[in-house]
Amino acid sequence: MTAYQLISMLGYAFHLVGLLVCLGGLSLARRPRHRWLGRLLAVAGFGIAATPLLAQLFGWVEPTPAGVVPPS
Repeated sequence: MTAYQLISMLGYAFHLVGLLVCLGGLSLARRPRHRWLGRLLAVAGFGIAATPLLAQLFGWVEPTPAGVVPPS
């Protein structure tokens, strides 16, 4: 299994976990006492959700094929 296939399979899990962490952080940030912790969790959740895209952007994983490859 290539890294691209692994990232594409785990992409949904990254998005769901990142969304839940981000929403938890945003709801925690509403309280003045826990504002910075909530903001930090929201940024961490965004980072988790963006991991598949960032992995392709920084070259850790090959980008997705775009369109049909012409026969050689």
